[in-house]
Amino acid sequence: MAVLLHRTGDLPPATSSMGWVRIPACAPGGRLALDAERELPEIGARLEEAFDAGARVWWAVARELAGEPSAILAHTPACAANASDFGEMLAWTRLVDGWAAAPQATLVVCDDPWLFRHLRGRPGVTAGRAPALRPRRIKLALRGLAARTAAAARLACHAMGLRHHRRAAPRGGALLVYGHPASTADGTDGYFGDLLRRMPELVRLLHVDCPPRRAEQLAADGRTFSLHGWGNPLFALTLPFARWRPARGHLRGEHGWLVRRAAAREGGTGQAATIGWQIHCQDRWLATCRPKTVAWPWENHSWERAFVRAARGRGTVTVGYQHSVIGRQMLNYAPHSNPDGVDSLPDKVFCSGGATRDQLAEWEIPLERLTVAGALRFERVSRPVHDPKAPVFMALPFDGGVAGEMVEAARRASGNGHRFLVKDHPMTPFAFADEDGVTRTDRTLGEQKELSAVVYAATTVGLEAVLAGIPTLRFRPRGRIALDILPRGVEVPAVDSESLDAALKHAMEPPHLPSERVFAPVDAALWRSTLQPA
Repeated sequence: MAVLLHRTGDLPPATSSMGWVRIPACAPGGRLALDAERELPEIGARLEEAFDAGARVWWAVARELAGEPSAILAHTPACAANASDFGEMLAWTRLVDGWAAAPQATLVVCDDPWLFRHLRGRPGVTAGRAPALRPRRIKLALRGLAARTAAAARLACHAMGLRHHRRAAPRGGALLVYGHPASTADGTDGYFGDLLRRMPELVRLLHVDCPPRRAEQLAADGRTFSLHGWGNPLFALTLPFARWRPARGHLRGEHGWLVRRAAAREGGTGQAATIGWQIHCQDRWLATCRPKTVAWPWENHSWERAFVRAARGRGTVTVGYQHSVIGRQMLNYAPHSNPDGVDSLPDKVFCSGGATRDQLAEWEIPLERLTVAGALRFERVSRPVHDPKAPVFMALPFDGGVAGEMVEAARRASGNGHRFLVKDHPMTPFAFADEDGVTRTDRTLGEQKELSAVVYAATTVGLEAVLAGIPTLRFRPRGRIALDILPRGVEVPAVDSESLDAALKHAMEPPHLPSERVFAPVDAALWRSTLQPA
């Protein structure tokens, strides 16, 4: 038996000559009484390689899961790797299978009760005593019920407070958007740029993630409305019981424990209530206003698939705007996990550039649905210049765990003379204390004047830096996935906490990438003819 699987409090005695690895995403923290010299190297790179190799497995499992009605409330069946770590668990499985087939023994330390039970059933694995499962399961179930109950009360109040938004919207065209911080009431939208100013007949509908106060600010233009206004407060009473319930058959078999884990973790939050409310509100808006055409920042999430089906049933043309970038690991964009294939994809997918169109075509989205419409979000992008003596710009991702690891890496590298300007993600602020060499900045990459390098993880800032010709490093966390957002054919060095300092000392300008390849000029005539047909 080549793999010894144990939890933190039950390590075997004879481990001094054995290579070991801890599954950090599942570990409670703290140091292990093991020889640090024998910890397996380059786990981040190995995990990412295994994630890529297991993509089709996740697509196949997700397609089966997504065929059940309650799956529309979850992220795992949509292969949303920025919200579900199911693919990461498949990657760990692939790594453990490889170590189990090797001649030398490997100690795997895992404190996740579901993953532990999944791994102990793999060939070549000898397991110790499993972590307790019932307390974790009960805790998540209670926390999820409490979160959904609180969400239900909050959403019912939003519906009553914003019911004056429930009015007949023009049939010509509408934009359905998230409440982006960059959006304003003067016609600027964080996703669609100045499209509202170009087309004064358009209306803007705000996703239910936009708080009422923010919605009222944006509604000052007289053509922006919150979807909360179409919600029925009585429907909100059902939301505490809304959650993803995989069929019994999916809780057994090769991936049964991983499905149980995903359902328990997603069920331990209030997300199902919010997704259910979004679907409820958007359906009532479609039924009441019957817009002719709707465009939105498309990412092929569960609520979007439900929206496409409902809109198509009412004769509304759907336009999914591929608004940023699509890297090889952003599996949710592919139709492979859709139970009805391309039928729940938008009627038209407008791409920011040819690179993303090609990626979507490679994932078997019909070419006749794909059109390069231009980059509304990046139409007027200012860029810094490269100065080796300037600070390093560090762009934190949506994921708080990865953001924390990046800040710690910056603090370590600052001891060797590097200065960092750290910008957190606009949708998920990350709290950290400034110190010598590591300073928070509220200015975006385009608002910086001179930079020596850019360090990023899972954010479009990396692509913007490449286009600007700034030395760019992709941060790869240890033992978890931070999605590579760069389009195919664009590669920059990947670094972790240990290699960041050396990489910055030898950072080189990235290869030239034509801007129009990823952020093409806006085809204003196409947008107008689609959203406001004669």
